[in-house]
Amino acid sequence: MKKHFLKVAIILCIIHHVSLAQKSDYATAIDSTPIYYKEFGKGKPLLIINGGPGMNSEGFGELAEKLAESNRAIIYDQRGTGHSKLKILDSTTITIDLMVADIESLRQYLNIESWSVLGHSFGGILASYYATKYSQRIEKLILSSSGGIDLALLNYVGANLNSKLSKVEADSLIYWNKKIAEGDTSHATRLGRGRNLAPAYLYDKKFVPVLAERLTQGNATINQLVWDNLRKIKFNCAEQLKSFNRPVLLIQGKQDIIKPETVEKTQQVFSNAKVVYMEHCGHYGWLDNAEVYFKELNEILDK
Repeated sequence: MKKHFLKVAIILCIIHHVSLAQKSDYATAIDSTPIYYKEFGKGKPLLIINGGPGMNSEGFGELAEKLAESNRAIIYDQRGTGHSKLKILDSTTITIDLMVADIESLRQYLNIESWSVLGHSFGGILASYYATKYSQRIEKLILSSSGGIDLALLNYVGANLNSKLSKVEADSLIYWNKKIAEGDTSHATRLGRGRNLAPAYLYDKKFVPVLAERLTQGNATINQLVWDNLRKIKFNCAEQLKSFNRPVLLIQGKQDIIKPETVEKTQQVFSNAKVVYMEHCGHYGWLDNAEVYFKELNEILDK
C-alpha cells in the first residue's frame, strides 16, 4: 500500500512539473541571435529577467514555477548565455540596447500585447532600461534586489560583498579567483569560487550549495562587456522613468548587498512605487524569506 502511494505521489509530482514547464523555444533577435526561453503556467504574462550579467536563466526555473501557479511566467537566456549563443562576444554584440531589443523581440514573438516584468539584481537594471524604451508594454514592474537606475552601486558593491565574508571565505575567494585568472576554468575551480562567494549574498547559509552551483555559470567576458557598455552610455534612467505611472514594487532584504540608498533613489523617480525591506534576508528573497517575498509579489500581480 505504501509503495503504491509512493508511486502515485511520484507520478503526480512529475505531471505537475511537466504541466508547469509547458514550452521552450527560440525567438529571434534583430541581429538574428537565437533567444532561448521557457514558459510556465497560464494566466497573465510575467517576464522574469535574471541577474548577472553573464549568467543564464537556469537558476530561475523554481522561481518561475512558483509564480506560474497564477501567472504565465517566462524566463529566457540573455544573449551569449545558456542556449542563446553568440558566435562572437565583443562590444558590437553585447550592449544594453541589444539586450533590451532582445526582450522586445521575445514579446513580439510570443504575441503578447503587454506584460508584467520582474527584474532581479542586474535584471533590475535591464528591466529599468527596458521601461525607458517600452513603458507602454509594461503592466507592472517588480525590481527585486535591483542594481538600481544608475551606476552608483559600483562605488560600493565590491566592498559590501567583501564585508559579508569571513576572513577564511575572503582569502579562499582570492585563491580561487587567481586560479581562474590563470586559466583554470574547470567546474571544480568555479565551484570553489562559488562556495566562498555565495555566503555574501545569503542570510540563511543553508542555501550556499544551491547558489554556489549557480555562480559557476558566470561568463566573465560578457560581464565585463556589459559593465563597459553601461559606463560608455553613462547609464542613468532617472529622468526617463519619471513619467512611468504603472504599479512598481521595490523589494529586497535588509541584509542585501544592495544598499537602501539605491532603493530610495529608485523610489524617488517612480510616482507609484511600494518599497518592501524583508527581515533576515539577503540578495535572494525567494530563498531567505519566501513567505514575505511571494506574498508581496502575488499582491502586486493579482491587483
